[in-house]
Amino acid sequence: MDTSSEEAFYERKPYYVAVGAGQILEDPTAAAYELEILANEEELNRLQELFEELSSWDEAQVLHFTRPFGSFSTERINLGYDHLLGRVYKLLYEVGTEQTKAHIESMHLDLESY
Repeated sequence: MDTSSEEAFYERKPYYVAVGAGQILEDPTAAAYELEILANEEELNRLQELFEELSSWDEAQVLHFTRPFGSFSTERINLGYDHLLGRVYKLLYEVGTEQTKAHIESMHLDLESY
């Protein structure tokens, strides 16, 4: 990576996040969002990967509940999903604006455990 592309990679830009939908938006008017972050490409990629993992867990839940004898227990599926969601909120807190950080703090999550 040359210096200019490396600087662009680490430059933080505003993004708007809809956690429930697993969306990261560049345009705040494109869709409803809950949180605003300032993230660089690396952080954005990490967040996108976490949203993809959450989506996979959602699919696992659907498969589990459509098959009466799924291979994972409901408790295990929920624990995995909750852990991933905690990692999402921890990253959002790290890159969040002051308003985003205040909102996440109001949720009383134990971010240290993720």
